[in-house]
Amino acid sequence: MRYFIELSYNGKNYHGWQIQPDVISVQEKLNKAISTIFQEKIEVVGAGRTDTGVHASQMFAHFDLEKELKGDIPHKLNSLLPSDIVVYKVFLVEAEHHARFNAISRSYEYKIWMGRNPFLLDFSWQIYSQRLNINLMNEAASLLLEYTDFQTFSKVKTDVYTYNCNVTEAVWKQKGDELTFYITANRFLRNMVRAIVGTLVDVGLEKISIKEFRKIIESKNRGNAGLSVPAKGLFLTDIKY
Repeated sequence: MRYFIELSYNGKNYHGWQIQPDVISVQEKLNKAISTIFQEKIEVVGAGRTDTGVHASQMFAHFDLEKELKGDIPHKLNSLLPSDIVVYKVFLVEAEHHARFNAISRSYEYKIWMGRNPFLLDFSWQIYSQRLNINLMNEAASLLLEYTDFQTFSKVKTDVYTYNCNVTEAVWKQKGDELTFYITANRFLRNMVRAIVGTLVDVGLEKISIKEFRKIIESKNRGNAGLSVPAKGLFLTDIKY
């Protein structure tokens, strides 16, 4: 039988979702907790791979188990997991339902705080002295919906079969001093959102023009795009099936 898990996590203390040698990952912690409860080795499969320091307010994963679940499994898991990982639901799905391959869209948010706020240091990129032209940033962001090849914003050394992504939303919204970038696509490349944000901030600072932003996308050259912004401002927020 296949079960889905809905969870969230603060990524500050983890080297991303995926298990890696000699570092701590969210997947590793979840595997350990589930294996402890059921007294057998269980490996979960996540809906995606968040990078080091990236947060997830919604993540899904699946695992297979021969026996039927009994009792309050989320409560049992949370009692074994660190406090910065929280499981909300564990539920039965069809045997062929896959947390990663059956996801039809994923949404991320990137948060910038225009000023200083000691309570948001772990959850936003704080820009102290420079103001951003939000109208220009939104004009540039809208261009992302015209393209499918995002090699320009991909980490260089990555083993992907295609750089194509279908972006359906890309917009900045401001509320007081908080500036949030919302982006939705069927899939994302490694480091893609942070590279896009870094390049859009260059547009907002008027270092590059809208025309230059378009040329950067079409160049398919990561060296032409902006810097990768800090991971702490990035949240995986929604996954649809």
